[in-house]
Amino acid sequence: MTIQLQNLPYAENALAPVISEKTVQFHYHKHHAGYVQKTNELIYNTDLENKSLEEIILTAASDATYQTLFNNAAQAWNHQFYWQSLKPNAAASPVPEQLKIAVERDFGSVEELKKQLQAKGLAQFGSGWVWLVAENGKLSVVSTSNAQTPLTNGAQKPLLTIDVWEHAYYLDSQNNRAAYLQNVINTLLNWEFAAQNLTGE
Repeated sequence: MTIQLQNLPYAENALAPVISEKTVQFHYHKHHAGYVQKTNELIYNTDLENKSLEEIILTAASDATYQTLFNNAAQAWNHQFYWQSLKPNAAASPVPEQLKIAVERDFGSVEELKKQLQAKGLAQFGSGWVWLVAENGKLSVVSTSNAQTPLTNGAQKPLLTIDVWEHAYYLDSQNNRAAYLQNVINTLLNWEFAAQNLTGE
């Protein structure tokens, strides 16, 4: 079994103008596809060849000799999750009620959650990710460096993520991570996807 590069859930130009078609093409076909290809090369003819991507990540995370495999497998998973965390014209869709109730309970408001996503994304030094996660019945915003992922923290369940590696925004926003984050948070976050991950439905 090989790890598959999943299709994008929308057209490559569907996130424009916030994320241009050129950025999506470069990000998906070069970076994401490259992580999938490298993962498959590294698991070829090994005991991990027939494992799921999640199983590969958890195995690699527990063994320092698998660092290169972890980096590529985790990045493949993180990117897959990122594309699903975005939705064209998402601002037109309300936050699903069950998620909204949880957000208001733990953050006070959806606007406060957005502010925390922005702040955590800006504060992430270098490359990484900002996540909305559920942990022990409570929602929180966390960031991870490089290829790190909440998958390796058994208590955390990722609900959505934003890629803050420069390749996610440099062609469109140059080094202006703040503008990229603000535009993604306000117009592209897929709250339905987050709600599905929260409820398991």
